[in-house]
Amino acid sequence: MVSPPTHAHASWHVERATSLREIWARIAVFAGPVGAWRLTGVCRAAREGVKEHLRSLPGLVVIYEGTETATRKESDVWRLDLASLQWESMPALVTARIKHACCAVGGSVAVIGGDTLVGDEREYTTTASVEALSSREGAVFVTLPPLSCGGIWGAAAIAVEAGDSGRGQVLLLGGGDPLSLPLSTVQLLDLATGVCTPQPHLLRLRKYPAAAQMPDGRVVCAGGIGGGSSVEMWGPPDGDNQDGTLHQIIRNIWKGLLSSFKRCQPEQGVQDAACCWTELPTMSTRRYSCGGCVMSDGRFAVLGGKAGFSDEPMSSCEALTIGDSTHWEPIPPMHDTRTHFACVAMAGCIIVAGGVDRKSAEVFDEVLGRWLRLPHDLPHVSRLGMSGALL
Repeated sequence: MVSPPTHAHASWHVERATSLREIWARIAVFAGPVGAWRLTGVCRAAREGVKEHLRSLPGLVVIYEGTETATRKESDVWRLDLASLQWESMPALVTARIKHACCAVGGSVAVIGGDTLVGDEREYTTTASVEALSSREGAVFVTLPPLSCGGIWGAAAIAVEAGDSGRGQVLLLGGGDPLSLPLSTVQLLDLATGVCTPQPHLLRLRKYPAAAQMPDGRVVCAGGIGGGSSVEMWGPPDGDNQDGTLHQIIRNIWKGLLSSFKRCQPEQGVQDAACCWTELPTMSTRRYSCGGCVMSDGRFAVLGGKAGFSDEPMSSCEALTIGDSTHWEPIPPMHDTRTHFACVAMAGCIIVAGGVDRKSAEVFDEVLGRWLRLPHDLPHVSRLGMSGALL
């Protein structure tokens, strides 16, 4: 007959389990980055296991907007290591630029368009150049084919499924033309070739909007110069009193179309009913140069930005719930006001860094419902701002 386990035996098993860093690495997966950072103070095994997990996560790559100056090259690139919470220097852009679009796609960070300086007159010109940073290519930026649609700046960039592209595809929403006028255009960019395929236009002109792809594949675009506080969504319409089976079929078709966004174009003047832009409830205020991301619970969050040219940057944040009762609700404000800043969402938190005249970084923990300052600021401030993506 087997003796029942004694308290000493049970205690030994607990101590044995908690001394294994593999156990703590597994716990860290479910704790999220903020919870994992707290676990590092439990014991040595916890610290080693947590850092092992955090090193496996993508880091926040921040790309300074800037041009060559007499003192330094302002196209600095830095990466936040989630294990050490230190900023690591990365190779600079091939072409220093401002007002570019940036997103993570296909295991790389793509930097698209923007304005560059030409000649000795220190004049800006809109560029169609594209480059990408990929760890597979020695962690340096490489030049990709230029945009076939010409130069663009101030656009929002959303990665979509690669389809037949070797480097992935990016959706470019809105932006500004060479004359600084806001655009409503939408282009599907194939990074491998530079070919831009036009998509149905946005309902509003939008320069510097916030945009993100929702968990079900739909794309939300909000604010921007020209867009004010308005919000719109690309995807299948939610018609009233539809047959449930037919409606689900339409949604399944939409998910299939997502892998090649250009198939949603209207053909021969006929609009595909499963793919269109529709208005959503407006935000509480006008916003441009703000951050946009999708939270772990599926809400679309918009953070900071400015309401107008003469207005001060904001720290306020709000989140959109899409469903039977689509509505906006406030979420706690950031510690600092921010505009033109890096913003990413991952594992139950939102990380923001920098912005115009800002070098601080902070994280919003969705479980705690509050913002926490990160211990290390970016190396220096930028008067022009920055963008960011996960890599």
